[in-house]
Amino acid sequence: MSPRRSIRNSPVRFANRHFRMVFCLVAAMFAARQAPASELDIPTEATVAIHLMYAGQPERAVALARQLETSRPEHPLGYLIEADILWWKIYCKWSERKYNTIDAWSHTRPADADDDADLALADKVTRLAEASIAKSDTAEMELYAGLGYASRARLLGLRYEKMPVARAGVEARKHLLRCLELDPDMADANLGLGLYNYYVDTLSTLAKILRFFMGIPGGDKAVGLRQLETASSKGELTQMEARFNMAKSLRNYDRDYARAAQSAAPLLTAFPGNPIFLLLAGDIEQKLGHNDAAAVRFRAAAASSEGDSACAANAQSLAREALASLGKAQ
Repeated sequence: MSPRRSIRNSPVRFANRHFRMVFCLVAAMFAARQAPASELDIPTEATVAIHLMYAGQPERAVALARQLETSRPEHPLGYLIEADILWWKIYCKWSERKYNTIDAWSHTRPADADDDADLALADKVTRLAEASIAKSDTAEMELYAGLGYASRARLLGLRYEKMPVARAGVEARKHLLRCLELDPDMADANLGLGLYNYYVDTLSTLAKILRFFMGIPGGDKAVGLRQLETASSKGELTQMEARFNMAKSLRNYDRDYARAAQSAAPLLTAFPGNPIFLLLAGDIEQKLGHNDAAAVRFRAAAASSEGDSACAANAQSLAREALASLGKAQ
C-alpha cells in the first residue's frame, strides 16, 4: 500500500470526514426549518454542538462550543452549551440504581473539579447576560440569564444544597418570566419555568410552609408539565433536556409510567445510542412490567460506548445491574 493511500484511508482522516458529514447534515436540517418566531439567533455551530453532545461526541461538541466562545466572547451561548455538555457528564457520573430506579440522586457531597468548572460556566453565562441586559434589555439575554441560573440550580440540587438551589431557582424564574413578557414566543424559557413550577409544587407540606415564610413563589405541577411539553416541542435549545426531565418527573413523582414512556420515546428516536436515554427508557419499561422491552434497552446501554469513558463505564455497570434485577444477566 502506498503512503498516499494509507493517509487517505487513515482513521483520523475517516473521523474528520465523518464529522464534516455530520456537520453538513445537521446544518442542512437547521437551514430547512422555518424561521423561528422568537428573536433567538443561534449559529449553526451551536446547533451542531448540541447534536454532538447528545450523540455521544462530547469532545467535538466542546470544541465547537469553544469556537463560539472565541468568536463571540461576550455572548453567553457558547458557555451555556459547554456547561450543558459538562452537566451530562456529571449526571452520568453520579447516576446510580437506588429505590429500584436509575437516576442521579441528590445527596450531600463535597464539590469536585467538574462541579467547580460547571458552576464557573453557569456563572459566566448569567454574568454576560446580565451585563448585556444592563445595556439593553432583550428577551434573548433574559433567556440566557435564566438558563444560567437554572444550570446553577440543577448542579446544586444534585448536591442537596437547598437554600442556594432556592435562590438560583427564584432568580431563574424572574429572568424567564421577563423573557416571555418581552417575547411570548421564546419557547425555551419554558424549560426553566416548567421545572420550577413542577418541583416547587412537589415539595413536602413542611417545605411548602417554609417556602411561604421565606417568600419563595409557589408552583403548579400541571402548569409545569405543560411548560416542559412546550419546550420539548418548540424549543430551539432545550428540546431534549425538557423531554428528558418531563419523562423523569412523570416516572419519579407522578408514577405515570405510560405517559413517561411516551415522553421518553422521542429521545431514543433522535439519539438511539445515548446510554443515559437508554437507561431511562429501560427503567420506565421495567416499571410498566414490559421486561423484554426493558432488557432490550438495558442491553443496548451495556453495549454503548458513546460519551466519555467514565460515563460509558458507569452506564454499562448500571445496565448490567438492571438486567440482573430482571433475571436477564448478560
